[in-house]
Amino acid sequence: MILDKYSIGVGDRFGQQGKAQLKAIAKANAEGLHIVPVWNKSWREHSITRTTPGHVRKEADAAVVAIGWTGNYYVDADHVGLATVDAFLDASDFFTFDVADFTNRRAADSDIAAFVRKYREFAGTLTVPGIERELRVTDADIEDIACKYLCAVQEAGRIYHHVESVKGKGNFVVEVSMDETTEPQSPGELFFILAAIADEGIPAQTVAPKFTGRFNKGVDYEGDVAQFNSEFEADLCVIAYAVRTFGLPEHLKLSVHSGSDKFSLYGPIHDALRKHEAGLHLKTAGTTWLEELIGLASAGGEGLQIAKQVYCAAFDRYDELCAPYATVIDIDTARLPSPKIVAGWENGDFVAALRHDPSCEQYNKYVRQLLHVGYKVAAEMGVRYIAALNRHEDTIAAGVAANIYERHLRPLFAGLS
Repeated sequence: MILDKYSIGVGDRFGQQGKAQLKAIAKANAEGLHIVPVWNKSWREHSITRTTPGHVRKEADAAVVAIGWTGNYYVDADHVGLATVDAFLDASDFFTFDVADFTNRRAADSDIAAFVRKYREFAGTLTVPGIERELRVTDADIEDIACKYLCAVQEAGRIYHHVESVKGKGNFVVEVSMDETTEPQSPGELFFILAAIADEGIPAQTVAPKFTGRFNKGVDYEGDVAQFNSEFEADLCVIAYAVRTFGLPEHLKLSVHSGSDKFSLYGPIHDALRKHEAGLHLKTAGTTWLEELIGLASAGGEGLQIAKQVYCAAFDRYDELCAPYATVIDIDTARLPSPKIVAGWENGDFVAALRHDPSCEQYNKYVRQLLHVGYKVAAEMGVRYIAALNRHEDTIAAGVAANIYERHLRPLFAGLS
């Protein structure tokens, strides 16, 4: 099973927008692109919305039938570890192994020493084709990288071989994720991480490192775009070199997590992909759920009331809802409007605050991040929330499709704003 060159993870908190998401991708492909969808939902999201991985498979299959999709598509067991992966085995054919919690855990001393001995040949000046500056590497650097990342890659190996024992070799796509770590991985570190992945016999098709800068949920990139671009290009070159050097799958590509709404990066990413003829997996981060809230708020009436109630409850439960996402949100609580203020908003006020349009004076990126992690409140509404989505399906679906097509697929994969 070989993942296509361009793919996009289309997370869907409540499993209602599969057709709208797929229509957006089909529209882009009809214009000459070739992008495949990967429906992703993590164990944490399932536990909050009281769904199972089987629900995601049913949503994906139903959307494919409904619009007559004939291309490839995948269902991702998102951010799984050994403790959670079994629940995804039947429904998924794409597995994102999240081993960030195992970084900076020390592997066995003998394993570290063996790793250093094996890769000592790369010490000194490491010349990677496509990177102008040479990378300086010492034995101590290789040992430090092994101390930081070897245990994590070994854990990914354990997860992979467990899944392989059930699914069979070559019957699923593998991604190794280290994006939710405290520190970004440099291109040099990525090179040796890929060496370790090869040693574990993991046929990784995508790898998700942590990049420099902030990839906060649902809002634009915060950091030095030029620095990101330099790092991203270097990572592309490292992957191409590691594939040839370590015998990794030739279609191995970068994966950008929390990649939705990073509008300032899409132009540089597009240019780098074309320059290096590289592929990409972009994993969106709940942008569809926010489009649902925008659609409900714009409808007014009960839809607006539901949107307001979600915000007010999220505001009151800030610590509870934000704690699990602390590394991927950055909220200035002083800039959050009080529930009393929001209660007096008209539908246009709510939509303007939430829709990701920095040119709008009312746009509030802190409101957007809080609501991004506030989907638990909507989940607790149960049938009331789902019924509201059904009543306003046409409006919401149009917004979901337009958001993916206009603001994500066209600028990222076609270079069009």
